[in-house]
Amino acid sequence: MRFVIVRSGLDEAIHDVDVYAVDAAGNELLSSGDPDHPMYYRSAVKPFQATIAIEAGLQIPPEHLAVVCASHGGWPVHLATVRAILGAAGLDEAALQTPPAWPFSMGARALRQQRGARHPRSIFHNCSGKHAGMLAACVAAGWPTETYLEPDHPLQVGIVELIADVTGVAAAPAGIDHCGAQAARGTVKGLALAFARLTVDNRFAMAADAVARFPSLVADNERPDGLLGRWWGGPVKVGALGTIGLGRHGVGIATKARTGDNGAAVAAALSAADQLGLISDATREALSEVAEPTVFGGGRPVGAVTRA
Repeated sequence: MRFVIVRSGLDEAIHDVDVYAVDAAGNELLSSGDPDHPMYYRSAVKPFQATIAIEAGLQIPPEHLAVVCASHGGWPVHLATVRAILGAAGLDEAALQTPPAWPFSMGARALRQQRGARHPRSIFHNCSGKHAGMLAACVAAGWPTETYLEPDHPLQVGIVELIADVTGVAAAPAGIDHCGAQAARGTVKGLALAFARLTVDNRFAMAADAVARFPSLVADNERPDGLLGRWWGGPVKVGALGTIGLGRHGVGIATKARTGDNGAAVAAALSAADQLGLISDATREALSEVAEPTVFGGGRPVGAVTRA
């Protein structure tokens, strides 16, 4: 799919997006672009990373699990949940190996600064929930916490093996994500298949349910992926640099914007779902700004991002 940024009547930029939709049996439902092009899944596979943590012994309520699966905005509810996960495992935020960062959401960043924050912190990182879940799983399993990000750590070995299995694509050699964890390799086609299976395989039921039920904890109420999650009725998970996966009732959709733009990736996912007859009239109306984001100039609308 192609999306064009139109400003004041001029096509200013273009987003090409690879798109794929599939059912849990592997039957192709929709394909556009090059869904076999190599990519890193980045944060889009957090529900599967969380599943390995659960199987290692992590026991937390679904609201907390949603934050473990999150690329959270850094709002107070997100930070309080991260602290609660760590505290229940006898740890504090000093155990986190996420790099210091400011909250992902600009509103949350402004709030932190209004409340006296002067420097980035590891707990502010959008992946701190995932890391807290990993650490708590290590405590439950009796695994070392100091090396929880090392590729040969049993937690990380299990994660890469699961992602390869559920996507049907070799996940190695893995890269290193911004948060310091492994970034499994794959394809848009593999991510779509993973999200189809996420919604029907009981192994993933806890993570799938948490992501679907608490989209504002998984993202926030400002970002396009969070807005889509509120209306979709199944798990939605964005990844860095224009990647997103979503699933419902055995159908998985994944997109990757070649420009790395998350807004274009979400718009493409919404368009694919609409083509498959999975979007209601009410959802289409509610998410019109996600489907065709407004372009502003001087604080007023001067164009839009539209599908070519």
